[in-house]
Amino acid sequence: MIKRKVVVLTGAGISAESGLKTFRDADGLWEGYDVMEVATPEAWLRNPKLVQRFYNERRKQVLAATPNAAHFALAALQEEFDVEIITQNIDDLHERAGSKKVTHLHGVITYAQSSKNASLIYPIEGDEIKMTDVCELGSPLRPHVVWFGEAVPMIEIAAKICAKADFFVLIGTSLAVYPAAGLVHYVRSKTPKFIIDPKIPEIGGVSNVTKISKSATEGVRDLLNYLKF
Repeated sequence: MIKRKVVVLTGAGISAESGLKTFRDADGLWEGYDVMEVATPEAWLRNPKLVQRFYNERRKQVLAATPNAAHFALAALQEEFDVEIITQNIDDLHERAGSKKVTHLHGVITYAQSSKNASLIYPIEGDEIKMTDVCELGSPLRPHVVWFGEAVPMIEIAAKICAKADFFVLIGTSLAVYPAAGLVHYVRSKTPKFIIDPKIPEIGGVSNVTKISKSATEGVRDLLNYLKF
């Protein structure tokens, strides 16, 4: 029996319930830092030690966090559906919960990449990248994270996944960051769509939408009832 495909796009809201702060707080800062000072190629060139230290601290937080009920529910959904997760998050909580098909749009903080060739990616042993750590080309290693101003290499793959969805789900994303925010427009108009967030974002030109104004953990429980009708 061919399983129907459920494509889920997740944002910071699902990780927030595991204790990880959202990318930008209300004041536009991330953990007290202006994101332009720690999340751009220019910041890396200007002050690599600050950027490295910032992401080392974020990595420690990710490793200390655990998947929540929403992560586990999406993993359990694989028993009945072909589930593909597309996440804007740089943590690995979906994988740790058991999800098998996860596409990371913005990289994974538990990996490092060459500062010279972004295709050279390495798992990190422990929780830190040291300034003395280098890639096979001899260039310093940096976090495997897509920064502002950089291309999103997985976006075309993600768009193709969205186009094949039998059900499409948005969880915990404000749809404020592009190109990820545009993925919903690759979903077929007839495909049922679900938005789970306490604050439902506005989406123009999209039909067949069910809005679930709840947190990720609460909203996913409602989603299961819709999908298993």
